[in-house]
Amino acid sequence: MTRLIVVSNRVSPPNSKGEETVGGLAMALAAALREYSGLWFGWSGKTTPDFTGQLQMMKIDGVTTATIDIAEDDYDEYYNGYANKTLWPLLHYRTDLTAYDRAYGEGYERVNKRFAETLRPLIEKDDLIWIHDYHLIPLGRELRKLGVKNRIGFFLHVPWPAYQIFTTLPGHRKLVQAMFDYDLVGFHTHEYQQAFEEYVLTEAEGVQMPNGCLKCFGRTVKVGHFPIGIDAADFARMMKSARASRMRDIMTACTVFRSLIVGVDRLDYSKGLEERFIGFERLLADNPDLRREVLMLQIAPVSREGVEAYQEIRGRLDALSGRINGEFADVDWQPFRYVNKNYRRDELAGIYGAARVGLVTPLRDGMNLVAKEFVAAQNPDDPGVLVLSRFAGAARQLKEALLVNPNSPEEMADALKRALTMDKPERIRRWRALYDNVQREDVTAWRDAFVNELAGVEPRRTALAS
Repeated sequence: MTRLIVVSNRVSPPNSKGEETVGGLAMALAAALREYSGLWFGWSGKTTPDFTGQLQMMKIDGVTTATIDIAEDDYDEYYNGYANKTLWPLLHYRTDLTAYDRAYGEGYERVNKRFAETLRPLIEKDDLIWIHDYHLIPLGRELRKLGVKNRIGFFLHVPWPAYQIFTTLPGHRKLVQAMFDYDLVGFHTHEYQQAFEEYVLTEAEGVQMPNGCLKCFGRTVKVGHFPIGIDAADFARMMKSARASRMRDIMTACTVFRSLIVGVDRLDYSKGLEERFIGFERLLADNPDLRREVLMLQIAPVSREGVEAYQEIRGRLDALSGRINGEFADVDWQPFRYVNKNYRRDELAGIYGAARVGLVTPLRDGMNLVAKEFVAAQNPDDPGVLVLSRFAGAARQLKEALLVNPNSPEEMADALKRALTMDKPERIRRWRALYDNVQREDVTAWRDAFVNELAGVEPRRTALAS
């Protein structure tokens, strides 16, 4: 069997006991690697005063990992800088938050080169190399410079924006040119793929080939869309665990037979949390009869605390949650619970299972696996309703959800009211269609579609990028 090498910014494989916290990429990649002999290479999550390139190898729950520490200045410039202050906001259409700093770009290039140099000795002749996400766009180019002729694929886990947005990035052409050192470039949705193609055809004067390839910069790359899913079978087993059952019972008791609305998101401005809080506030304001009948729980683990934009959003959300409870709470009822901590996936499964409504309303999202986990956690005989942003990649698949524009508090409030009052036959009909998609287009289908496509690409005769 051909060996698979997966490369991502962070290596944090979940274990079979369900002890990992939210993190769709880690879950999906670990599920993929268990089926292939190979390894997962990337950053350990630790920093060191000076870069050494020393590898740490281990095997965890059937997944072989190879990790390196990065230098402290690399963390500041590559991770906190170019990845999180430049590319992340840009790719999520937040040009107002995008920071341009030459040092950030230099750190980004430096770390990708160091990744390539450390990974190169581990690569064998017939390995397939699968590189993930915006942190590592130039890695394929750096591997080609080192003589790697293997098939190399790249998958983007976040949206690719319209070319008018992407061209606001200094050095945008160089970044796109680096993507032409891959054999296959994948996106979650056809919309993101089309946006990338539009940039290549319009801005870089590339050519669309009849076989699904783009030709530009003197090279050819195949592009496609591969919607990621969850490990549906594993999640179903997790739902039966003692910890999931206990959490479901706790939530049922805490809601005192009220309808639970739940949201689970990393604390990030792309997730539309402020807009979601305001939409829930509008529901309470417009529907006095529902006030004591509902309870909303928002779980939002804190992330990227070193980035100023995240500190600011946390302060605004604290104020909003306090305002909602101050306005609508009574001596024996509080409508809103806002929690900034991580929970295990089996615990989240129990919370999803106790909820009447799953509220997933990002302003922009590559896919959103929380939406799919919520669907998988429902009782088939009495399922909850998914309210989903039309701007999440998952909206292209989960069409039986109640799709909303998260920028409209009125639209969100109306959808919540409809979800809370929806009769059981309609809930069951919608859930069955959603669950069919979650099972059919799961992580295995995603993995196989991408890896099979990559394996079928004609290998490169030369490794050096022009």
